[in-house]
Amino acid sequence: MLNHIVVMGRLTRDPELRYTQSQVPVASFTVAVDRDFSSRDTGERQTDFIDCVAWRSTAEFVSKFFQKGSMAVVSGRLQIRDWTDREGGKRRSAEIVADNVYFGESKRSREDGQRSGGSQPRPASAGYGDMPTGGSAFAELDDGDGELPF
Repeated sequence: MLNHIVVMGRLTRDPELRYTQSQVPVASFTVAVDRDFSSRDTGERQTDFIDCVAWRSTAEFVSKFFQKGSMAVVSGRLQIRDWTDREGGKRRSAEIVADNVYFGESKRSREDGQRSGGSQPRPASAGYGDMPTGGSAFAELDDGDGELPF
């Protein structure tokens, strides 16, 4: 059987790093993930808020390099937990147990977002001022005499 999930989204808050009684690091964080489709009624995309938990070195990595607004790619397994709330009611929660967490944007994009006070990603073409018009970064080369320059 296979239980593997990969999501990409922005952290809704700074990761919370704690340690178990045996000093094993564990980080909890939530990722906001937009759905691929829009609502028929409003035309807006809906967002899912997915709880994640990371253990050991992955937990330390997340708490050190990610913060609220950071774009993250979380890879792991889906875990369903049954628990009892304070009033004695039975509850069920789903969360991702992260095996790996990757940066979802470049360091430059993260730094630019922090400087401007926002967390909007920069367009993929940003920083390529000499890109030919027409949206393509590729240009057709002249065949010349057919000789390779090397």
